[in-house]
Amino acid sequence: MYGLIWRILPFGRPGKVVGSLLLLAGAVYLLWYVVFPWAEPLLPFDDVQVGGVAENG
Repeated sequence: MYGLIWRILPFGRPGKVVGSLLLLAGAVYLLWYVVFPWAEPLLPFDDVQVGGVAENG
């Protein structure tokens, strides 16, 4: 898969490096602002309990 992407990107080695970085940045952006906010309510990370019996006073 990565070889196919590398062959498709234009402009020689510098263009392929820049294109790869742009593809990586796009994937990170998509995950950070679309996928993770959508999945957050489905994950149990907000239900954290530490310790045992609470002491009063």
